Amino acid sequence: MKAVILGCGRVGSMLANFLSGQKWEVTVVDANPDSFTALDETFPGHQVSGQITDEEILREAGLDSADLVVALTSDDIANLMAGQLVRQRFGREKVLVRIRDPIKAGAYRDLGLQTICPSEIELGMILKELGLTSEKT
Repeated sequence: MKAVILGCGRVGSMLANFLSGQKWEVTVVDANPDSFTALDETFPGHQVSGQITDEEILREAGLDSADLVVALTSDDIANLMAGQLVRQRFGREKVLVRIRDPIKAGAYRDLGLQTICPSEIELGMILKELGLTSEKT
Protein backbone atom coordinates (compact mmCIF):
# COMPACT_ATOMS: atom_id res chain seq x y z
CA MET A 1 0.00 0.00 0.00
CA LYS A 2 1.18 3.50 -0.77
CA ALA A 3 0.39 6.62 1.28
CA VAL A 4 1.17 10.28 0.71
CA ILE A 5 1.03 12.49 3.78
CA LEU A 6 0.79 16.22 3.23
CA GLY A 7 2.32 17.92 6.25
CA CYS A 8 5.05 16.63 8.53
CA GLY A 9 4.11 18.18 11.85
CA ARG A 10 3.35 16.18 14.97
CA VAL A 11 0.43 14.20 13.58
CA GLY A 12 1.81 13.86 10.05
CA SER A 13 5.14 12.50 11.26
CA MET A 14 3.44 10.13 13.72
CA LEU A 15 1.21 8.79 10.94
CA ALA A 16 4.15 8.45 8.55
CA ASN A 17 6.18 6.55 11.14
CA PHE A 18 3.22 4.30 11.98
CA LEU A 19 2.35 3.46 8.38
CA SER A 20 5.96 2.79 7.43
CA GLY A 21 6.14 0.43 10.43
CA GLN A 22 3.15 -1.37 8.91
CA LYS A 23 5.17 -1.83 5.70
CA TRP A 24 3.38 0.89 3.75
CA GLU A 25 5.36 2.84 1.16
CA VAL A 26 5.12 6.38 2.56
CA THR A 27 5.95 9.76 1.06
CA VAL A 28 5.74 12.90 3.18
CA VAL A 29 5.39 16.38 1.67
CA ASP A 30 6.11 19.57 3.60
CA ALA A 31 7.06 23.12 2.64
CA ASN A 32 9.64 23.24 5.44
CA PRO A 33 12.46 20.71 4.95
CA ASP A 34 13.36 21.03 8.64
CA SER A 35 10.05 19.40 9.54
CA PHE A 36 11.34 16.03 8.33
CA THR A 37 13.48 15.80 11.48
CA ALA A 38 10.27 14.70 13.26
CA LEU A 39 10.40 11.42 11.34
CA ASP A 40 12.12 8.40 12.88
CA GLU A 41 15.83 8.21 12.10
CA THR A 42 15.16 4.92 10.34
CA PHE A 43 12.14 6.23 8.37
CA PRO A 44 12.38 4.35 5.07
CA GLY A 45 9.98 6.56 3.10
CA HIS A 46 10.42 9.49 0.78
CA GLN A 47 10.46 13.18 1.63
CA VAL A 48 9.41 15.90 -0.78
CA SER A 49 9.91 19.58 0.00
CA GLY A 50 7.31 21.91 -1.45
CA GLN A 51 3.82 23.36 -1.29
CA ILE A 52 1.02 20.79 -0.98
CA THR A 53 -1.10 22.73 -3.48
CA ASP A 54 1.56 22.59 -6.20
CA GLU A 55 0.55 20.01 -8.80
CA GLU A 56 4.16 19.27 -9.77
CA ILE A 57 5.11 18.65 -6.13
CA LEU A 58 2.15 16.31 -5.74
CA ARG A 59 3.14 14.48 -8.91
CA GLU A 60 6.71 14.16 -7.57
CA ALA A 61 5.26 12.70 -4.36
CA GLY A 62 3.65 9.92 -6.37
CA LEU A 63 -0.01 10.83 -6.12
CA ASP A 64 -0.69 9.11 -9.42
CA SER A 65 -0.42 5.75 -7.65
CA ALA A 66 -1.26 6.55 -4.01
CA ASP A 67 -3.80 4.38 -2.21
CA LEU A 68 -4.25 6.95 0.57
CA VAL A 69 -3.65 10.70 0.82
CA VAL A 70 -3.93 12.57 4.12
CA ALA A 71 -3.63 16.38 4.35
CA LEU A 72 -2.47 17.38 7.83
CA THR A 73 -0.91 20.83 7.64
CA SER A 74 -1.92 23.56 10.07
CA ASP A 75 -3.52 25.49 7.18
CA ASP A 76 -7.19 24.55 6.67
CA ILE A 77 -7.42 26.25 3.30
CA ALA A 78 -4.27 24.57 1.96
CA ASN A 79 -5.56 21.20 3.20
CA LEU A 80 -8.92 21.76 1.49
CA MET A 81 -7.31 22.92 -1.75
CA ALA A 82 -4.93 19.96 -1.76
CA GLY A 83 -7.76 17.54 -1.02
CA GLN A 84 -9.83 18.83 -3.91
CA LEU A 85 -6.80 18.85 -6.24
CA VAL A 86 -5.90 15.27 -5.31
CA ARG A 87 -9.46 14.07 -5.98
CA GLN A 88 -10.07 16.04 -9.17
CA ARG A 89 -6.68 16.06 -10.91
CA PHE A 90 -5.27 12.76 -9.69
CA GLY A 91 -8.52 10.81 -9.29
CA ARG A 92 -7.66 9.57 -5.80
CA GLU A 93 -10.71 8.51 -3.81
CA LYS A 94 -9.17 7.83 -0.40
CA VAL A 95 -8.36 11.41 0.68
CA LEU A 96 -8.67 12.53 4.28
CA VAL A 97 -8.36 16.22 5.11
CA ARG A 98 -7.88 17.70 8.59
CA ILE A 99 -9.93 20.86 9.07
CA ARG A 100 -9.81 22.64 12.41
CA ASP A 101 -12.83 24.86 11.70
CA PRO A 102 -15.99 22.80 12.29
CA ILE A 103 -18.10 24.96 9.96
CA LYS A 104 -15.70 24.46 7.06
CA ALA A 105 -15.33 20.78 7.91
CA GLY A 106 -19.09 20.27 7.78
CA ALA A 107 -19.49 22.21 4.55
CA TYR A 108 -16.76 20.27 2.76
CA ARG A 109 -18.02 17.00 4.20
CA ASP A 110 -21.40 17.83 2.66
CA LEU A 111 -19.62 18.27 -0.68
CA GLY A 112 -18.15 14.77 -0.43
CA LEU A 113 -14.68 15.47 0.91
CA GLN A 114 -13.69 13.17 3.77
CA THR A 115 -12.74 15.43 6.68
CA ILE A 116 -11.64 15.06 10.26
CA CYS A 117 -12.12 17.97 12.62
CA PRO A 118 -10.03 17.95 15.82
CA SER A 119 -12.31 20.61 17.33
CA GLU A 120 -15.34 18.33 17.01
CA ILE A 121 -13.40 15.36 18.39
CA GLU A 122 -12.12 17.35 21.35
CA LEU A 123 -15.60 18.67 22.14
CA GLY A 124 -16.97 15.12 22.07
CA MET A 125 -14.25 13.92 24.43
CA ILE A 126 -14.84 16.81 26.83
CA LEU A 127 -18.59 16.25 26.87
CA LYS A 128 -18.06 12.54 27.44
CA GLU A 129 -15.76 13.21 30.39
CA LEU A 130 -18.34 15.58 31.82
CA GLY A 131 -21.13 13.04 31.33
CA LEU A 132 -22.92 15.36 28.90
CA THR A 133 -24.11 14.80 25.34
CA SER A 134 -24.42 16.95 22.28
CA GLU A 135 -26.31 16.60 19.00
CA LYS A 136 -22.95 16.99 17.20
CA THR A 137 -21.19 14.14 18.99
